[in-house]
Amino acid sequence: MHKRGLVWRSGFVAAAIVFRVFYGRTDLEIETDMAVPKRKVSPSRRNMRRAHDALGANTYTEDKDTGELRRPHHIDLKTGMYRGRQVLTQAED
Repeated sequence: MHKRGLVWRSGFVAAAIVFRVFYGRTDLEIETDMAVPKRKVSPSRRNMRRAHDALGANTYTEDKDTGELRRPHHIDLKTGMYRGRQVLTQAED
């Protein structure tokens, strides 16, 4: 049994949860070491950590041939062109 339910390992304190199950004559003791934060994370520190999680706006480039906006490094679905080459063929109806 650990003193006051704490386990000291290399300078870190981990809470030990001890479950005791009594069933007849058997005494089963299961120990789990859990990492528990020492202090609450302040809202300022939490929000600073999440500063890079915001999604940016999608970028579009103007197509040189048609003049329409399209995503960079993507095939133009109307013409089937990619980097000046015909990649997709137009389907006949």
